[in-house]
Amino acid sequence: MATALTWLGHSAFRVDSPGGKRIYVDPFLHGNPKCPESELEPERCDLIVVTHGHGDHVGDTAAIHRRFGCPVVAQVELRGWLTKKGVADDGSAHSPNKGGTISVAGLKVTLTDANHSSSTPDGTYAGEPCGVVLELEDGFRIYFAGDTNVFGDMSLIGRVYPPDVAVLPIGDHFTMGPREAAVALELLGVARCVPCHYGTFGLLTGTPDALRELAPPGVEVLTPEPGGTLTF
Repeated sequence: MATALTWLGHSAFRVDSPGGKRIYVDPFLHGNPKCPESELEPERCDLIVVTHGHGDHVGDTAAIHRRFGCPVVAQVELRGWLTKKGVADDGSAHSPNKGGTISVAGLKVTLTDANHSSSTPDGTYAGEPCGVVLELEDGFRIYFAGDTNVFGDMSLIGRVYPPDVAVLPIGDHFTMGPREAAVALELLGVARCVPCHYGTFGLLTGTPDALRELAPPGVEVLTPEPGGTLTF
């Protein structure tokens, strides 16, 4: 089976793995003006991964967990807050920190650095923001940068966990825009990029076309519409 990556608008994604697992990353569904109505109520979920505590990333995490009982992986402080919101306590098995890799649902999840901020919708400190490298059953790796600017150690992410595709924010204002994202692609050494965190709200002015103009030669910028699926 192939890997299917579905953009749900903003920074929310659904991954369908070669082994048949369904993973939601930063599942901001309800309240997300770009999430298609048909995608608001997941039909199943095997794993949720959250990059940081802001409401447009935590989103529907607790509700999806309550419905399906699926594991939730997040950085340790954020995972503790989610437990207080009804996400089942798993004895810290799913609360790694940066540089840590855990195996869950037959997949590998690694938290990486990200430069941003992280507090929950009620103002609670949620640790530091993270990126995520998701390694699927066949070894295919997707790097979700989370909300971040570009930083030089992205080269280490490319070296240690060479991703097959990078999901990068490009909207500017709250994250990097196309100019920084183009440098991130160079540092990562990745051949394929899926931009996100753009077009949701008026402040997010970065565009995929601007990224294409600046991206290193040979890098493919893939831009599904919200609800659209890429197959690898």
